[in-house]
Amino acid sequence: MTRSPDASLVGRVTGLARACETGLLCAVLAAMVLLAAAQIVFRNLGWGGIAWADEALRLMVLWVAVLGAVAASRGQRHVSIDAFARLMQPAAWRAVQRLTAAFATVVCAALAWQSLLFVRESAAAGDLALGGAVPAWATQVILPVGFALMALRYAILVWSGPAVADNRQPAAH
Repeated sequence: MTRSPDASLVGRVTGLARACETGLLCAVLAAMVLLAAAQIVFRNLGWGGIAWADEALRLMVLWVAVLGAVAASRGQRHVSIDAFARLMQPAAWRAVQRLTAAFATVVCAALAWQSLLFVRESAAAGDLALGGAVPAWATQVILPVGFALMALRYAILVWSGPAVADNRQPAAH
């Protein structure tokens, strides 16, 4: 069976998006570890540390958290409570998964919108980050982008249905 050109394009775009997300997540996490290590070394040597490092580390934690949530949403690897899954018929379970994805879509879309308003207000106010070196909106933009990506992923799940028909089996250890 051959794939349609549309399916292969979707697969390539999905693969590229996945690689970009994973690469960005790894880069931010690596930068965070290196900056924290440098800050510790500089302080222990009595050099006082890097003035903007603590703020940068807090911002990197935000970025890692949002990028991690986006990555978890792509493979339905987010936290879920499946207490009733074993008691339900597969068709009912799929319906519950779609309903849950619809709720997550609405919540993520609302958070994307509100965080976009927050970033716009920050830009309009001229807020600065990292000791005044960077506009604050540039460090906050991960919020609306991340929530919008998650809303899109959940909307696709509502439309296409769960990737796994029957997700009720216990996890293998």
